[in-house]
Amino acid sequence: MNRLNAESEPSSRQTAVLTVRQMTEADRLSVAAGVSSFELMGNAGAAVAREIGCRWTPRPLLVLCGPGNNGGDGFVVAHLLAEAGWPVRVAMLGSRFSLQAEARQHAQRWVGEVEALSPSVLEGAELVVDALFGAGLSRPLEGQALDTLAAAGRGCVPIVAIDTPSGVMGDTGEALGAVKAVLTVTFFRKKPGHLLLPGRDLCGEVIVADIGTPTSVLDALAPLAFENHPALWLADLPRVHADSNKHSRGHALVFGGYPMTGAARMAARGAARAGAGLTSIAVPEIALPVYAATLNSIMVHPWVTPEDFGHLLNGSRFSAWLVGPGAGVNKDTFGHVLAMLATARPTVIDADAITVFQDDPAALDRAIQGPCVLTPDDGEFRRIFDPAGDKLSRTRAAALRCSAVVVLKGSDTVIAAPDGRAIINNNAPSALATAGSGAVLGGIILGLLAQGMSAFTAAAAGVWLHGAAAAECGPGLLAEDLPDLLPIVFRRLYSSVEACQVRDSVLRNR
Repeated sequence: MNRLNAESEPSSRQTAVLTVRQMTEADRLSVAAGVSSFELMGNAGAAVAREIGCRWTPRPLLVLCGPGNNGGDGFVVAHLLAEAGWPVRVAMLGSRFSLQAEARQHAQRWVGEVEALSPSVLEGAELVVDALFGAGLSRPLEGQALDTLAAAGRGCVPIVAIDTPSGVMGDTGEALGAVKAVLTVTFFRKKPGHLLLPGRDLCGEVIVADIGTPTSVLDALAPLAFENHPALWLADLPRVHADSNKHSRGHALVFGGYPMTGAARMAARGAARAGAGLTSIAVPEIALPVYAATLNSIMVHPWVTPEDFGHLLNGSRFSAWLVGPGAGVNKDTFGHVLAMLATARPTVIDADAITVFQDDPAALDRAIQGPCVLTPDDGEFRRIFDPAGDKLSRTRAAALRCSAVVVLKGSDTVIAAPDGRAIINNNAPSALATAGSGAVLGGIILGLLAQGMSAFTAAAAGVWLHGAAAAECGPGLLAEDLPDLLPIVFRRLYSSVEACQVRDSVLRNR
């Protein structure tokens, strides 16, 4: 199978997501490399001031400063925008004389008054900078900080947040009193809280600014979390070559349920549109007329007895399987899942095939022998995994427990591998909240697995392609629309790669 030969490393490095602790370590390593903390803070504030200047003309600006480094960033913003002619006021929680080190140095450059933080300071402000706490806060907002931000939110004053909106937990996206910002400026790399709900929605537009952190710092941190982007998997995405044929592109098999047949049929079309050279559905004989009459390029294999189904699985023609959509929560589905997993071939387990293990989750863990992707929604996840903790942590824990890739679906889908790697998806439009869209996702992942992608990269690519296809349609989307939108997404992906290759070739030959 020919693969895309894309120069993806620089972009993939930029998709790394760092925890609050890792960002603190990044600052320490930057200082060790010769970039002073004073310089880092100055660059951070300058980046925020620059982004504000790009979006708004001068107007009454209020900067809310906190007692730590986030407050120091705020004083830099205030100083720079005042120098640029903006009418700026500063209100602070605490005293600027209690600030430490570089934050105090930057605060001393502010020559104006520093007001005490309270809702009354909002009077006359047309733009507010939230420099109170950022991602470092580990407790709910309270007191004057809570009251002042809440008043700004009620008054519909636009808020620009530094790092994260105060009250959004940087590692989890949890909101503890946070108010929605229209713009969030963060530094070096995003944090999970910028991508996980509800933090993602509270951040508004997110800008990641370069503040002089050496790129070598990222290697030392060895991040395991990433924002989903084609740079992470594009080089592994299968592409048809001149000598490709239907057999070389893999054969995907979907287990088709009865009487609920629509989900499996949509999944099969998703697998075919994702590039599987051959796609089949194995169905109970009673369901044959329904499937045969509604599918053209998808082959239908009827089975009467469990032995018939076993013969299908024991053959060598199929590359990967999917079981779950419309399968039914019953002992037959339980047996089909175990039979598929016993082959150790790549398997996608979705919907009913997950729920069927709710009384014995350990049976599923024991049965997984080869590459496997589980695609639960929140309800299915809770039936077989521990729901405690934030979304990123619990998805990682589930993947480790069952030794499979787990895709916890939602607007902020998380894809986790047993080794701790995780990818947070950020391109899913709300239009995907429609019946059957999860079945199509399972089919897309199946189609990529059948063509030889690894479980982790197939899951990440499938989730991104699924979201991009939905974005092509927008409001009014039906799940059955998704497979036919995939060719548009693939064409744009391949065109962008080819354009980059031409650009790089020109630059190399100058």
